[in-house]
Order: sequence, then C-alpha cells, then structure tokens
Amino acid sequence: MLTIDEVIKLAKLARISLTEAEVGRFQKDLAAILDYIDELKKVDTTGLDPVSQVTGLVNVQRDDRAKVADNHKQIFSQAPEMKDGYYKVKAIL
Repeated sequence: MLTIDEVIKLAKLARISLTEAEVGRFQKDLAAILDYIDELKKVDTTGLDPVSQVTGLVNVQRDDRAKVADNHKQIFSQAPEMKDGYYKVKAIL
C-alpha cells in the first residue's frame, strides 16, 4: 500500500491538488490499481506476440510527389472573385 507521502508526491507530479480526505481515498484507489497490475503480471504470456492494435488495418500511404496541375482554369472559375491571377478575399485585421 502506498504511504500518504507517496500519494502526495504523485499528486504533486500530476499537478493535482488534493484535500486530506481525497489523499486517503486516492491512497486506497491507487493501491487497488497497483494490486490489479500485480495480478496481470501473473498471467502467462509465453508464446504470445506483442499487440499494438487488434483491427488488422494497415496504414496505406501514397508516395508524396509533386505534379503539374492542368486544371487551374477550372479551379479559378469557381472563385467568387479574382484579382491579378489570385483569389481576392476580405482583409482579416
């Protein structure tokens, strides 16, 4: 079981201010969590591969290559207003 000083130190590291009543409650709660972790350490995981995700999805990415756009006239035609070949927008000041 954690001591009161250890709980206060953990709260300080986590930047949490605790009242005296909360220190006592967290002391019990943290002890329960640590006990559960000890239970998990007893599980035999021999022969099991580490798993970081279980969906089986793979991150697919395309090559990042620059290519010449040939549709600027089509894109510019959709702009509400243009000036000297640029989009004209309201000043944001």
